[in-house]
Amino acid sequence: MKRAQHAPLFLSLGLIVLLGMNILALAQSKPDLAILKGRWVRPDGGYVIEITHIEAGGRMAAAYYNPNPIHVARAEAALSGAAVTVFMELRGPGYPGSTYTLIHDPKSDQLKGIYHHAGLQADFEVVFVRDKGK
Repeated sequence: MKRAQHAPLFLSLGLIVLLGMNILALAQSKPDLAILKGRWVRPDGGYVIEITHIEAGGRMAAAYYNPNPIHVARAEAALSGAAVTVFMELRGPGYPGSTYTLIHDPKSDQLKGIYHHAGLQADFEVVFVRDKGK
């Protein structure tokens, strides 16, 4: 009889462990904006995005080089479902509001998306790779 009395306790403990494992798996699969921090290079031209800080609301401290610094008017990161996204607006000579709209690909650890050249009113597919030396 004692065995039957302990069965609900063991069942409850097993259920708690199972639920805990599922919650842990969900928490681990949720993307983190911090993955964006670092130096990213566009292989087709050497353009560089450097992300040094990301606030809780998504505002980023970021720099852009071609190869000289170009003013970053706006830099934001966001979670869109399971995706980590980046939006950057550039303002400077030759960059009259040009933008990058990028998504982080966790499998390749690349930023992929669209560069909108405001001066030409044209969009270009781009990829940035992480500079592992920095």
